[in-house]
Amino acid sequence: MSDSSTPVRYDLLCVGNAIVDMLASVTVDKVTELGAVPGSMTLIDTPTMENLQKTITVEHVAGGGSAANTAVVAARMGIRSGYLGKVAKDQAGDDFTDDLKAQKIAFPSRPLEASHGSDVIPTARCIVLVTPDGQRTMFTYLGACVEFTPDDVQEEIVEQSAVTYLEGYLFDRPRAQEAFHRAAELAHKAGRKTALTLSDTFCVQRHRDAFRQLVAESIDILFANEAEIQALYETERLDDALVQAARDTALVVVTRGAAGAVVQSGSERFDVLTAPVKVVDTTGAGDAFAAGFLAGFARHKSLKECAELGNRAAGSVITRLGARPSEDFDITV
Repeated sequence: MSDSSTPVRYDLLCVGNAIVDMLASVTVDKVTELGAVPGSMTLIDTPTMENLQKTITVEHVAGGGSAANTAVVAARMGIRSGYLGKVAKDQAGDDFTDDLKAQKIAFPSRPLEASHGSDVIPTARCIVLVTPDGQRTMFTYLGACVEFTPDDVQEEIVEQSAVTYLEGYLFDRPRAQEAFHRAAELAHKAGRKTALTLSDTFCVQRHRDAFRQLVAESIDILFANEAEIQALYETERLDDALVQAARDTALVVVTRGAAGAVVQSGSERFDVLTAPVKVVDTTGAGDAFAAGFLAGFARHKSLKECAELGNRAAGSVITRLGARPSEDFDITV
């Protein structure tokens, strides 16, 4: 997988928005009182976040964020994993750090410091209000996670990682975009691979040209769902998007929900079906799929086998609430 003289210490390094998930059980009336539509996601500022936390009782706290979910699932599959993301020196930041360490995931990132006499921006968090009917209403505070810059891309851990996996949600601010290019430059200089997940059609539409440039210049493995890759290449046909993507990067992996996944490598295409399961919550399905695929890739499995592992990992997550697998998760490679 690499021609670097530096030994591989990590099979997978994930880079993304470091977010703490905070769950609380509430009534539907409480959701309405907060001015939210049940089942919606609302971005909030610091005062709103602080006031909201005073009005609810948080029952469960866990690390979150798309790339962190991928790192956790990969680690649970036996893959040596690391993570880079920005948290603050606060309780939520400690919770996020402790969560990754409990999963045996390396997390060398430095906490965000105050600058120019201003207060430190708190750690990002997603406050999830769960009503008796199982509906999840989310209030997302991005906080410190979006302050990721090229200085946060640690050369040593990138050089020691076989694959550096970049989360599209983080690709918003200019300094974060610079960080992606820096990570890719360091990875390729060390003879390593890079991977990118497009994350969401909104991300693609907001930064289409910048994403296209990044993919063409710096990415070896592109992950997307059908809507995301079609948005990237501005086409309504998956086949056309795959052909265009194959010109830009070596390996394209597209998830298709119940239809499984498609892998495009040059002129070769593999359509890989998945086993039907009872869907409870699709949150984190794409994150788990990427983890399964990259776990197989780390173990030199065929592309078809990698996709099958991705399908199995995703299937294990969507049968329960939340973006992480259950304690009895037993998929190994």
